[in-house]
Amino acid sequence: MAQDTDVLLNEKRIFNPDEQVIKRANVDKWESELNKGKDLEKYWANKAEQFEWFQKWDKVLDDSNKPFYKWFVNGKINLAYNAVDRWIKTPKRNQVAILYANERGDERKITYYELYREVNKFANGLINLGVKKGDRVSMYLPMCPELLVSMLACTKIGAIHNVVYSGLSVGPFVERMNELKAKILITADGTYRRGKIIDLKKIADEGLLQSHTVETVIVVNHTGNSIESSDLSGREISYDRLIEGESDEFKAELMDAEDPLFILHTSGSTGKPKGILHTTAGYMVGVATTLRDIFDIHDDDLWWCTGDIGWITGHSYVIYAPLLLGTTTLVYEGAPDYPDPGIWWRMVERYGVTKFYTAPTAIRHLMRFGNRYPKIYNTSSLKILGTVGEPINPEAWMWFYKNIGKEKIPIMDTWWQTETGMHLISPLPTTPLKPGSATKPVPGVEADVVDGKGNPVPLGKGGFLIIKTPWPAMFRNLYHDEERFINSYWKDYPGYYNAGDIARKDEDGYFWIQGRSDDVLKIAGHRIGTSEVESAFVSHPAVAEAAVIGKSDPVKGQVVKAFLVLREGYQLKTKLIEDLKLHVRYELGPVAVLGELDQVKSLPKTRSGKIMRRILRAREEGEDLGDTSTLEE
Repeated sequence: MAQDTDVLLNEKRIFNPDEQVIKRANVDKWESELNKGKDLEKYWANKAEQFEWFQKWDKVLDDSNKPFYKWFVNGKINLAYNAVDRWIKTPKRNQVAILYANERGDERKITYYELYREVNKFANGLINLGVKKGDRVSMYLPMCPELLVSMLACTKIGAIHNVVYSGLSVGPFVERMNELKAKILITADGTYRRGKIIDLKKIADEGLLQSHTVETVIVVNHTGNSIESSDLSGREISYDRLIEGESDEFKAELMDAEDPLFILHTSGSTGKPKGILHTTAGYMVGVATTLRDIFDIHDDDLWWCTGDIGWITGHSYVIYAPLLLGTTTLVYEGAPDYPDPGIWWRMVERYGVTKFYTAPTAIRHLMRFGNRYPKIYNTSSLKILGTVGEPINPEAWMWFYKNIGKEKIPIMDTWWQTETGMHLISPLPTTPLKPGSATKPVPGVEADVVDGKGNPVPLGKGGFLIIKTPWPAMFRNLYHDEERFINSYWKDYPGYYNAGDIARKDEDGYFWIQGRSDDVLKIAGHRIGTSEVESAFVSHPAVAEAAVIGKSDPVKGQVVKAFLVLREGYQLKTKLIEDLKLHVRYELGPVAVLGELDQVKSLPKTRSGKIMRRILRAREEGEDLGDTSTLEE
């Protein structure tokens, strides 16, 4: 294991929140609530009171069998009831719950009452197919309203959903279905991607030949793509046919607080994907609390998270948290640069988006095209911005802040994981911001940076990021792999969660995430975080994106090899290479020994935005690439 990082970017800029943001924000009580009494259970109990419980909990937190924590013990609740049914008894019943749009310009607006009826019809349809509480249902669907309806219907029944990202190929798709022994598969005729229709049904048909547990396939007519019934047509039914004539009433299943909610596989950025198991009540309380308070959600907000529902960002902050708060969530099916790199800002202008949440990798990609596209559109409706996926480079942070935020709108740089379910480290709207820092743990969460023995490291030094307190949205286990659950996350620092990331804390207690622990470079006895080197490259005006790996060197141990995506108008020729080497040495010092610099068109990334450096390392060494199922392309 790596111990620490010695070479750090010296980022000192501080941006205080705008007065209008502070005036609007409702976080003062939230900020100070826990600090007064340090009563973790009282704090989270207060957050849970906002929901409708069928039966109140006996105990907020049971930590008697660590690390198998239990939250809201013996409480009975249903997440789908709280996300949908609860609102139809209020004026929100006629408010738009889901605003769907795609790259073709199509849109659908679904109110909470319409969503309530659709979910109930689909839940009744699933019951008629034999689905019951505890059954596993796989979904291989695009970003369409029927995906949200399917997830909510499963949640209302008590079935465990497993969403498989629609960009995955047959192999990983089948692996996930078979691992869970899925009873139902819900798929679609296709999805829109850069002006083309990808035939999802064809992939699903191929996968079903290797699956022995799926009893019924439900097919959504999403694109109107002409499809053929497979040889297994006896077990196929269309989505529309399934819900035709079904009752629009359905009584939500009484769920125990610790009943399984969903299983979602990690992105595989460091190896074979793991089946992450999340449960009902704690997840519900955690995601709703963090979205409401970090992004300061109000009744007049239009929320847009660009994450795909096939990943945890989409689960937590496209569907569940926004609906639990009774807000409008924008669901967009399309790329950030198609039909042109201004599409996102055009959407913000068209719909009046107020809160916008995206990945640093998307921001860095859009930086390549300069600031001409943001200038075309009126983005004045925006009140808060956010980032998720990887540490954001200070240069990308500044571009986002200046061009989209107009130097007034705060950026909530959130750190969390598939395993955590919810934000764990993030600013509040009232927090002074430092470009590239996720600032501090959210109230109710304690974190630290330690060495290999679990001792806190000095301020400014890199070490391993650990979470010292349990949090309600924490995953409960790995599906059918308890040993790996303990060894991967809890064994190294007993009693603490090992996040697997390298980080440092500065003199203000702000956390700086530097990358995965296996991404630390070791050069001439010094340890350098990949994010520090990549930030140094991206701070040069020629570089839009960068990924670096360590390459073996007989003298230095390792030297840096960089893969660079350049901005428009630049080519990696001799003069620029020398300029970049001088620039990085100036930013990081002489220990940043650069080897080769390669210009590439794109970097290998997961759909959730994480750079898969292990793919680059494997290619360089001529090794097997391992699991590549979740690569974006």
